[in-house]
Amino acid sequence: MQVHDAIAARRSTRAFLDSPVDTSRLTRLIEQAAGAPSGGNLQPWHVHLLNGEGMTRFRTMMEPRLDAGQVEATEYPIYPDSLSEPYRTRRFAVGEQMYDRLGIPRTDKAARLDWFRRNWRFFDAPAGLFLFVDRAMGAAQWSDLGGFLHGLMLLLVEDGLASCPQEAWAMQHTAVTEFCGAPADHMLFCGLSIGIPDLDHPLATFQTERAPLTEWLTLHE
Repeated sequence: MQVHDAIAARRSTRAFLDSPVDTSRLTRLIEQAAGAPSGGNLQPWHVHLLNGEGMTRFRTMMEPRLDAGQVEATEYPIYPDSLSEPYRTRRFAVGEQMYDRLGIPRTDKAARLDWFRRNWRFFDAPAGLFLFVDRAMGAAQWSDLGGFLHGLMLLLVEDGLASCPQEAWAMQHTAVTEFCGAPADHMLFCGLSIGIPDLDHPLATFQTERAPLTEWLTLHE
């Protein structure tokens, strides 16, 4: 598989088979992803991998919080307070397209909320990880996290696996931090669901639309 094939094949997968994934397979790919570019070679990523019994313990810990509908304020803004165009339309469109595939109308807010809460089960993926960053790091180092994460997602595709990056976990940062035993100077950035995609699910082939090149590329020739 070439890089452009992996990019084209990558999806934010929200439905997985319960087939287990070997931990050594995942740690190999995570180690390879650490070759991502990093300004000053700071390598600001801190990764906690959940698999097997670790994932079972985590889900058991989360169940009372999910039953109670518990969420908390994020420690960083996932989106700006006020999205201007075209960003607002893009964000709205992806949600509507996804719920349309699921057959959940806009008026059924309870069903939409139930679906959103599946974020906090890693969409039933057998494995997942949490990505933390030192609180002393700034915007440039956060961009390094994105490079690491994207590289890992492409490596997962190449290895026959699927994933879904989830900033929604920032709304459960206290529980995640406590479970992981992360130090106080580490901030949770996101989670990543990992597993074999369930190709029979309505969202198995769901792909977000991308803006045409003419919208965001400026040529200087």
